[in-house]
Amino acid sequence: METRKIQQVGGGTYTVSLPKEWATAADIEPGAVVALHSHIDGTLVVQSGVETDTTDPLPLSLDDAEPTCVERTLRAAYTAGVDSVELSSPDGVTEETHRRVDELTRALTGVTVTDSDDGAIQVRSLLDAEEVSITQSVRQLQFAALSAHRAATTAVTDPTPDAPGRQDDQTDRIAAMVDHYFQRGLDSLSVMDALGLTRPELFDCWVTARELTRVADHADRIAATADRLDDTVDPDLAADLDDLADRSRTLVEDAVGVVLDADCRLVDDSTAASKDGTATARRCLDARDAFIADTETLDRKLFESSDADYRVTHAVDALRGTAEAAGQIAEVGLQSLLRERCSSEMVVLSQTS
Repeated sequence: METRKIQQVGGGTYTVSLPKEWATAADIEPGAVVALHSHIDGTLVVQSGVETDTTDPLPLSLDDAEPTCVERTLRAAYTAGVDSVELSSPDGVTEETHRRVDELTRALTGVTVTDSDDGAIQVRSLLDAEEVSITQSVRQLQFAALSAHRAATTAVTDPTPDAPGRQDDQTDRIAAMVDHYFQRGLDSLSVMDALGLTRPELFDCWVTARELTRVADHADRIAATADRLDDTVDPDLAADLDDLADRSRTLVEDAVGVVLDADCRLVDDSTAASKDGTATARRCLDARDAFIADTETLDRKLFESSDADYRVTHAVDALRGTAEAAGQIAEVGLQSLLRERCSSEMVVLSQTS
């Protein structure tokens, strides 16, 4: 790092000289235009060249690719932050491929087919980054994942014919959108500015979303266990499972709160113990450890029981995985809080009652 002295020109404008080595490497000469990005974290970034809003679509040749392969490629492009893709084939695009592409665009947020004929399909993301709230998307993902988790647990402990279905499509849609804008934010400073988050904040939201996707996957495992059970679960065992499931979901809610809720980051000296997010994060991690110990106890109980269905252990393992995902989110929140405060205040490490 090097420092430069700020100069004032004509009584109004402030100027600072650019390192010659950097300017030469970036092909910048007198009269060149650079982009200045004033970010919300207080940084001012000088970028050689100016970002444009329009980009040519990424060309992809279909050749003999199966529709499933085309769908996977489009999903990967969207997750990688690519805004526009053009699929073409010298032998023409099959009707099945057209149909699969149409179905996929309906499953991805803000994506549509903008041009289509027998030889090519152009797919583009039309959602403006300024219209996207990553934090709100993570909250929606939490709601969808925990709703699926609650329904799956109920299907094991108290099955009913009209139990709600799984919500994989909803969680996948939200998670894919977070992935998309996470990658776009890393690649483009203007997109990062439009999202209104610092890079560390965006990364924290992205990791949280990934862990919430794991919670949704564990919900699917629990639902699959319910489908395989032959008989109704014993009432005492059902009560144990319901208790663990409620605790695991509370853990997830508390952990996400550490990452997203502003109250965790505003500490009043008079009530620091009640508002300090680091204390909440540590309580989540302690509760995670206690939860895992309780699942191990229940595993032993099931193993020693002569009439328990061994498949219930799959649901217990999924509940343990839910708590572990919550612990990962709590660790992200704790790291974020410590990162913000390490230079300005002392963090109290003693336990609070």
